[in-house]
Amino acid sequence: MATTFQLSTLHDAPPQTRRSTVSGRVFEVVREAIIQLRFSPGNPLSEADVGRQLGVSRQPVREAFIKLAEVGLVEIRPQRGTFVRMISRREVANARFIREAIEVAIVRKAAVEAAPASLAGLDGLIERQRAMAAAGDHGGFLALDESFHQTLAHAADCDDAWRVLEGLKAQMDRVRFLSLPDATPLEALIEQHAEILAGVRAGAPDQAEAAMRRHLSEILISLPRLAAAHPAFFAD
Repeated sequence: MATTFQLSTLHDAPPQTRRSTVSGRVFEVVREAIIQLRFSPGNPLSEADVGRQLGVSRQPVREAFIKLAEVGLVEIRPQRGTFVRMISRREVANARFIREAIEVAIVRKAAVEAAPASLAGLDGLIERQRAMAAAGDHGGFLALDESFHQTLAHAADCDDAWRVLEGLKAQMDRVRFLSLPDATPLEALIEQHAEILAGVRAGAPDQAEAAMRRHLSEILISLPRLAAAHPAFFAD
């Protein structure tokens, strides 16, 4: 089936995650399209169509599809094609469990080690999130949410831990996008980020940990409602 919307260009992936190879950039663009549900769960994906839209050959698209399969966003069925995977509630819950364990460790370390310059950068991201929320830009809001958590990991010198998380949370990211803004009000997410940052700034690991746990529990609250409201997107 032909792609029915215009994909972003290869230069539109977030700078902090943009990959250097052509297949890496194709991966980022298609990943974003899947997470933002422009490619719906269950939809077929065509190497030829994606390559045509992005102005690349089929080889880097094929490589990108393999990587997308590895992170659980697509399923490659021999002799049938490539399809966007349905969202698995079980996989979302498991990914959240692992993410919480890693991000709690990160935020505790940040509360002890983060430099003032890093905290100023986090302040700026929260203010930009307020602007995105006011503008109703859910895609931009989610990108800044990602930047907040990644910047926090960088402040704690935990960049490798963040790279591990990137490979685990793809299913979560689709649910997070689907939850905006009805299931989880944007203002509540912004306030949770502010509470995390307050704990880090105070040098209080326990306070920062509690705020992070509250923040990451949001998806478990919204997941049953979202699955009931969008049954065609969920496999279980």
